[in-house]
Amino acid sequence: MLTITDLTFRMEGRVLLDRASAFIPGGHRVGLVGRNGTGKTTLFRILTGELAPDDGGFSLPRGVRIGMVRQEAPAGPISLIDTVLAADKERAALLKEAETASDPLRIAEIQTRLADIGAHSAPARAAVILKGLGFDDEAQLRPCAEFSGGWRMRVALAAVLFSQPDLLLLDEPTNYLDLEGTIWLEDFLKNYPATVLLISHDRDLLNRAVGAILHLDQRKLTFYAGGYDRFEEARAQKLMLQEAARKKQEAQRKHMQEFVDRFRYKASKARQAQSRLKALSRMSPIAAVLEDRVKPFLLPSPPPLAPPILALDQVAAGYDDGPDILCDISLRIDQDDRIALLGANGNGKSTFAKLISGRLAPRRGTLLRAPKMRIGFFAQHQLDELVPNESPFQHLQQVMPGATQTQIRAKLGAFGFGADLADTEARKLSGGEKARLLFALAAHDAPHLLILDEPTNHLDVDSREALVVALNEYEGAVLLISHDRHLIEASADRLWLVKNGRVAAFDGDLEDYKRILLGKAPAPAERADTAIDEDKVSRAEERRAAAERRAQLAPLKKRADAAEKEYVKVSAELGRVDAALADPSLYARDPGETAALSKKRGELKRLLAAIEADWLEAQDAYERAAAS
Repeated sequence: MLTITDLTFRMEGRVLLDRASAFIPGGHRVGLVGRNGTGKTTLFRILTGELAPDDGGFSLPRGVRIGMVRQEAPAGPISLIDTVLAADKERAALLKEAETASDPLRIAEIQTRLADIGAHSAPARAAVILKGLGFDDEAQLRPCAEFSGGWRMRVALAAVLFSQPDLLLLDEPTNYLDLEGTIWLEDFLKNYPATVLLISHDRDLLNRAVGAILHLDQRKLTFYAGGYDRFEEARAQKLMLQEAARKKQEAQRKHMQEFVDRFRYKASKARQAQSRLKALSRMSPIAAVLEDRVKPFLLPSPPPLAPPILALDQVAAGYDDGPDILCDISLRIDQDDRIALLGANGNGKSTFAKLISGRLAPRRGTLLRAPKMRIGFFAQHQLDELVPNESPFQHLQQVMPGATQTQIRAKLGAFGFGADLADTEARKLSGGEKARLLFALAAHDAPHLLILDEPTNHLDVDSREALVVALNEYEGAVLLISHDRHLIEASADRLWLVKNGRVAAFDGDLEDYKRILLGKAPAPAERADTAIDEDKVSRAEERRAAAERRAQLAPLKKRADAAEKEYVKVSAELGRVDAALADPSLYARDPGETAALSKKRGELKRLLAAIEADWLEAQDAYERAAAS
């Protein structure tokens, strides 16, 4: 469907894309990945026509509709549901015309087309999407202007999803979603009927919602079949083979050069030396593998405290004179706890974090903290609180007034700030660098409890993995609010559900929670957070059962994946043949080659149809087995 050919683009003298090429078959869901700043969003802007490439280009079938969430969030007096419905411009235009049309033939055409596009069921479809993204029935009727920017961006996302474009471009859609919205979006994308190109750093979303990865690296695009984990394996193997080939070539070049240097001026060996010189000149050097290593996070561990470090007994909390947001909370936190909070936005997760951190006083009940306990707090809104014209060094200096310059720079170095970056003004830092600065500020005094509220929004996949490593090495307690399931599964060993004003331990894992959210399993009863050892046993049993289930499904999954990989391979070959046949000069230059290519195209089309049928059959068998 989408063919990118020798695409080159420069921005402010910097080359972001250099003769990059790729082919994305129609109907595929593809994750676009790459380090921050490599040009992923720029590629989207080129595809939508907002930017023009310096050279090369791309092609799409005629009439393809492209959909992308714009940066401007919808506002004004129009209700959420009407905003989403208006995104289907054809439906809106037909309904408006139907109000004034008088010609019976035209009226019949309008009504037929409205029926074809499911216009009358559109309000129900729009409501389902809005509900999945966190808007209940009452909220859907409220005007956009009543919601904050983050919630309005959800409305913009809902509008694009509702319009069902032929090519759906999503740029970090989970950045303004909670875990519940992310789970719903994953399920939606898995069943999306058209082509999807998704920029995301959410490892789980890239493993579950897409079937291929398009990697932007070193200004080139490379297509990999499978999810993110498979991409990492394939790329690691590719880099290993490339490095081995480079070393072999270097040894060969060295041997040939030594022969030339030794016998170049010896009459009996001169011809052989000249032959080797020509061979050296024809030998294209293999590039060395340049590993762009991510900077680590080094969280200082605190001295131990006697448990519990924090205990709540019948605690209630709220704001000003409003009603209680949370009530009857009786929980404890020990220094070795790794806790993730579940619950839709608006249920009180951030309120609970503020209560635990001391930023919000309890209205009732008892909240006890261990003497000498230190708490570190990270929240995304703090990015806006950084002083734009002050450097990371100056920010850290304010919270470490008695520290020497060497101590402050050593602390910054532990979070990836070298000498130059440590003295760079905050306004010039990238989003990921600002997030690292917040981590340095939150953890500068080795807190006993680290509260992290959506810490990964500005971190790429590798930086998120570095954060996982740091949290697992950290010897304090962690309270985590995040939509990143990989971070939760890799870092947390306890789940607490915040719902209906209560905070209680959740029985089960994230897969159980996902099934509950999607209506595929009943909600478990709430309980106090006791019997911790039983929880661990229960989760171990569930993991073993899940592993056995995956083993049973593995042959079906392997067959489906193999068919999909073959489909991508043959589709790419067909694209190359079509590109060759599109050259008008070929027909006059080489009629024989034209005939051969035309024959090959027919064979590839038949082969592609057979592979697609096998793929669909295998995928259907796998999905039926997984659902049973």
